[in-house]
Formats: sequence, C-alpha cells, structure tokens
Amino acid sequence: MTTPIKNRYDFVYLFDVKDGNPNGDPDQANLPRADAENQEGLITDVCIKRKVRNYIMLKHDLKSPFDIFIRQGNVLNPIIKDSGKDIQGRQKSLTTQYYDIRTFGAVLSTGGKGEGAGTVRGPVQFTFSRSEDRIYQAEHSITRCAVTTPEEAKAQESREHASTFGRKSTVPYALYRMHGFISAVDAIKTGFSESDLELLWEALLNAFEHDRSAARGEMNPRKLIAFKHSSHLGNARSGELFEMVSIIKKNELPRSFMDYEVKIDRSLPNGVELIEKL
Repeated sequence: MTTPIKNRYDFVYLFDVKDGNPNGDPDQANLPRADAENQEGLITDVCIKRKVRNYIMLKHDLKSPFDIFIRQGNVLNPIIKDSGKDIQGRQKSLTTQYYDIRTFGAVLSTGGKGEGAGTVRGPVQFTFSRSEDRIYQAEHSITRCAVTTPEEAKAQESREHASTFGRKSTVPYALYRMHGFISAVDAIKTGFSESDLELLWEALLNAFEHDRSAARGEMNPRKLIAFKHSSHLGNARSGELFEMVSIIKKNELPRSFMDYEVKIDRSLPNGVELIEKL
C-alpha cells in the first residue's frame, strides 16, 4: 500500500443536465428528485458515488487494489467472511483490495455472528447535489409502434397507426452543486493515498462520459474546485471555504452553463491552497 494522504481537502463540484432525468425518485413515479418545499433539484450522494465506482470499474477492470465491492452481481457476505480470521484482518484485507471501501467506507456487518467485519468509515464523503434554481419536472408522452403481446396487437387492429403510450420525465436544464469532504484522519485508517485521490478527481471529471442514456439527456461536469489544507486536521472550516465559491445567474431562465458565472474569492485563509481541476 502507498502512503495515506496527509492533507485534508474540501471541494465543490458543479455539473449540469439538459433535457434529462439525472436521478429519478421511485417514490414519485421516477420524476427528477426535488425539494418538496422550494422545488430545487436534488441528486443523492449514492447516485454520484455509483458513477465514480462505474468509472473505476471500467478503467481497472475489477483488478486489486481497484476492485469495486458494491456492484451488481457481488454476493457480499461470503467475500467478507473469507477476507480474514478476525475483524481487523478482514477490514485490512478489504480496504487493500477494494477502492470503494478504501474511499467511501462500507458497512461490513452483514453476515451472521462472527462473520462480519464491523464498519469502515471512509475518508471521502459527498453531500446531496442541489440545483442552483428551481427545476421544472417536465413530463412527455412517448409512443412505440411495436407491441409486446398478441392481445395488445389485437386491441390495436382497429387503429390506423398502432401504438402504445408511455411517459418520460426530464429537467429542461439545471446546474447542480455538490460539496465533498476528504479526511486525512480517516485516510490513515483505510490507506486512502495520493494516487487514490487523483483517481477520484479523474472519476468525477469523467463520471458522465460512460454513463450516457436517453433518459439522462446531456450531463457534463463544469467545475471541480478543491481546497487543500496544509495540515491533516484542516486550517479553516469547510463552510467558510464553500462560501468562497458563488454562482451568479445571468439569465432569468437558464438553459446552459453560459447563463451562470462562477466566482471564486481567492483571498484564502492561511494554510489553504486552491486547486481547480476544471
């Protein structure tokens, strides 16, 4: 294992969506997620983590130490049980092999008595992403000419143009903002290294490139602004640093990133370095 990071980081990640559904809510007929009180758009932290995991999977082909623990097809309990004889040994083995455990942590107490591995707190934490403005949850009727059953085909024989109807939900445009925290203290516990950190930045900048679908429309990263602290505990509070990044709307009805201006207050506190990845 390489040496864990020695500096704390806080970061702001901006990305947008055009004519797509970035994160449907299954409790609301898969409409784009929104704050029920002010209608600002929301995207869960696990949604962005999934895209990071998917990029790592594609780049490293599930090879250790960049394997992915939380992925479709994995049966977790046997993996945890076979990773070591005790909790400490299992945690060490799992954080060494799996990038996502080393980065985000994981609940590893899913097995029976004596089979779990406790909980690993990851050094990297994401907030929910929130849109800069209210979103409009557009719903569209869609049709198809093919049918799925003989009964459906018979029912449509009388129509001049046979078709079935469905629904599709989109956001016309929204700019989302996510905050992230990277703890050097927790990195020591999992072995999260400088190379792991660079891979995280890379994954965020390419998160949408290999996750294209008609449902998600156009999604693109717009800004990745990191604050690097000179100490492992940090030299300023994260909230103060996040307030140094402001977004100004230039158009009352934004339809592109050009309708916003991102301003960064560069009068940084002592011991804090500004890093712009995009």
